[in-house]
Amino acid sequence: MGRIFPARPVATAETHRTTLFEIFFDLVFVFGLIRVTTFMSERPSPVALTQGFLVLLLLWISWVVYSWLGNHVRIDVGLIRAGVTVSMAAVFVVALVLPDAWATGPGTTRQRLILVLAYVTLRVIALALFHWAAAGNPQVSRTIRLYALSTALSWIPFVLGALLGGTAQLLLWAAALTIDMGGGVVSSVLSGWPVRSPGHFAERHSLVVIIALGESLISVGAGVGVQRIRGPILLAAVLTLAVTVCLYWLYSSTAMAAGEALMMESGLRRAHVGANAYTLAHFPLLAGTIYVALGVEQIFAGLAHEESQGTSDWMPAIALFGGTALFLAGRATFLGLSVRCVRPGQFVAPVVALPLLPVGRYLPGLAALGLLTAFLVALLSYEAWTRRSTRVQ
Repeated sequence: MGRIFPARPVATAETHRTTLFEIFFDLVFVFGLIRVTTFMSERPSPVALTQGFLVLLLLWISWVVYSWLGNHVRIDVGLIRAGVTVSMAAVFVVALVLPDAWATGPGTTRQRLILVLAYVTLRVIALALFHWAAAGNPQVSRTIRLYALSTALSWIPFVLGALLGGTAQLLLWAAALTIDMGGGVVSSVLSGWPVRSPGHFAERHSLVVIIALGESLISVGAGVGVQRIRGPILLAAVLTLAVTVCLYWLYSSTAMAAGEALMMESGLRRAHVGANAYTLAHFPLLAGTIYVALGVEQIFAGLAHEESQGTSDWMPAIALFGGTALFLAGRATFLGLSVRCVRPGQFVAPVVALPLLPVGRYLPGLAALGLLTAFLVALLSYEAWTRRSTRVQ
């Protein structure tokens, strides 16, 4: 029996890397991202974009707690694996009921309560597993106790929001997620979340960004549906691929430098970089990417139905260009918190992206994608030129 379920969790080594089981766990997270994009695309409005943002934050917190657990102990062996598998089921349920979580009217409270119950379940399992894994480590045990207090406190507005629905739900769930996320930050400042393997930690976050980028490509198929592929749709698909590649290269150059910086840190400083640069700063990277995917899906839906204006209202333009600005802002924050060096172009890029939003609102969808592609290519070219100039000097 001990061979199947080790008596104690298996601590990770400094050289630990991402396991296949963690990648399998991410598949459920992918399903959640697809559900969020689908939810926002079916009812594009400022309220839906805000609701989608909160749900993305909920999914992000769900993923983050298990990425930290997997950095502390092996989650692919023993009872830890069994607990994480149950949590995967809880994440799957959360993703499944997401579209109904914001519905109003008779009979909708049940769906919201199911989501809250599933979310609380996966958080309880994470806290229990982390507490068990931290036995014998006073620092981690203290951090877990601090975090458990704020986590439990966040459940109160979660339940109240599910019961009340409507605007009250939006405000209460925003408060709950702020308390939950803030509790992790406070715990990090007061006690610290140790990062055992910096290589594993950086790799996990890089993989989840790549997963989110893949949503942009999935959105092409979702927007087109079963419509015949025509010339404009084919060109838009190529532009979408170019946008995705540009976002990937913008992130990957940053991720390499940040990963090296994380490895150079140690102790409490490494813990703070992990909590701030990765747990916090990666959320706008993820959310921005999903909004870009939403804008892509809206444009392709317009092209598939031969609408002349793929961005005929503000919502697709906000998603496409606002999402890009959010991604670039997260990237600049990530750089500032990790390598502590942000070049002027990286700092200004999100601000430059925002004026493109009103322009893109009046452009046909294909032209809007072309404008975004040109902006990202120009940004990549500028950064490559500045790097070469720095090396020459």
